[in-house]
Amino acid sequence: MLADNDQTVAQLYGMIHPMSDPTVTVRSVLVIDPLKKVRLILTYPPSTGRNFVEILRTIDSLQLTDRRSVATPVNWKPGDPVIVSPKLSDEEASRQFPQGYATLKPYLRIVDLEGGSAGEQPAAA
Repeated sequence: MLADNDQTVAQLYGMIHPMSDPTVTVRSVLVIDPLKKVRLILTYPPSTGRNFVEILRTIDSLQLTDRRSVATPVNWKPGDPVIVSPKLSDEEASRQFPQGYATLKPYLRIVDLEGGSAGEQPAAA
């Protein structure tokens, strides 16, 4: 996180509309990874406070999904089960997730990275 009192970053990323009121602060949150790739942009109206829990949840998700072949579902929180990437075959998923995973649909497999399987139909490990 950084403060941008002189609007250097805001100008660099084009976050200030040229016709905007110069007294209104930028209300956007950008998550930029170590390779300087913008991974998330959230823009809030001036009347609405930022949701830091959601910002931190998103950063946790980005870090996890960069490390593992998973995606995080709606309303996911750290420690909750995640979705096995559909790019992985069942054989590769079994190797990467020896604790097992639940197959809900042929294209939807859930895994609990914190422990055991994440459903009623665990795949053979």
